[in-house]
Amino acid sequence: MTLWICATCAVEHPDTAEPPTECAICADERQWVPRSGQKWTTFGDLRAAGVRVELHEVEPGLVAITSTPSVGIGQQCMLVQTPAGNLMFDPIGYVDDEAAARVLSFGPVLGIAASHPHMYGAQVSWSRALGDVPVFVNEADAAWVQRPDAVIQHFTGTLEVAPGLSLHTLGGHFPGSTAALWSDGAGGRGVLLAGDAIFPNPNGRWVSFLRSYPNMLPLSAATVERVVSRASTLRFDRLYNNFGRCVPDDAAAVVRSSADRYIAWVRGDHDDLT
Repeated sequence: MTLWICATCAVEHPDTAEPPTECAICADERQWVPRSGQKWTTFGDLRAAGVRVELHEVEPGLVAITSTPSVGIGQQCMLVQTPAGNLMFDPIGYVDDEAAARVLSFGPVLGIAASHPHMYGAQVSWSRALGDVPVFVNEADAAWVQRPDAVIQHFTGTLEVAPGLSLHTLGGHFPGSTAALWSDGAGGRGVLLAGDAIFPNPNGRWVSFLRSYPNMLPLSAATVERVVSRASTLRFDRLYNNFGRCVPDDAAAVVRSSADRYIAWVRGDHDDLT
């Protein structure tokens, strides 16, 4: 029996004698399957290929976890530290004993959460390696879980993981798209880990919103307004996405102004310029 990992998105699938016929996450219109067809890998294959987990501090109390070479979509997982314990957000699709030990060296892990199904990665395997910690999955996206397990705990709306650290449903990219709010981040001004729900541009002065990033599918004006209205109830000054991009300051205002610009364009306010 083998634990199968989709080579394209790195989401783990259950132990079976043969690989699944397809990865439902990649077959969805928000993702993609290679022209050559569905491909699978395993932790053994990845170890043999020399995959290593790397950790580095992004800011005090926030550690980035990546792999080299990257696995699947190649997200940057964030380890958020609090006095009560830590949260892994957007787990990568590879884990080994050394990586788990390095994560635990920063303190006990209270749980694992992903912003949306593309970021589920090896969430159950990470849980096992870290001592069977809870994996928090938004109820709205629960059907996308490819490896069910008793460590998975569903939530709706908002979930407090620890004092000053909470999960919030934003929606948009997926109905259950989730952001993590870390109140003590950015020197106490607040950090929002937004996944793909709110995506910064390269210089961090604008953000955008899409149903699919690889397939360039837009969201409606009403949906973007709903996402941003939910985010506006949260106090944050800095924002990170799931690939290391950042709005370094005044992020709440950047999100609001970017939404206004996006809505104006999809509404047709500037069609005279096209």
